[in-house]
Amino acid sequence: NEAIEIVEKINDECLSGVFHCFTGDVGDAKRITDLGNFYLGIGGVLTFKNGGVDKTIEQIDLKHVMLETDSPYLTPTPFRGKRNESKYILNIAEKLAEVKGVSLEKIAEITNKNASNLFNIF
Repeated sequence: NEAIEIVEKINDECLSGVFHCFTGDVGDAKRITDLGNFYLGIGGVLTFKNGGVDKTIEQIDLKHVMLETDSPYLTPTPFRGKRNESKYILNIAEKLAEVKGVSLEKIAEITNKNASNLFNIF
């Protein structure tokens, strides 16, 4: 909450970023998405049985989601206990597709667009 409060105070149209390793609730997510140019960094915790991120993400538009691995930590299920690697981003994307009820291709399309927008890659 502290980080959100700070960004809320200084936010303007030039400020953008990712709330890394987002694990907050729906209220936190909506405060972040209301900032305009910020994304929720969604990683391996999404795949955890009791992580809770899945319940939050169900209620958030994909245009606010950035996939991340947080390597070498927070390895997604079913690889927990092993060192996290970038290649496991697919497992996170698959879980996100399941949670949102859309295809993996749709997840790739939207999250690639989000990354392009954030990093000005066109």
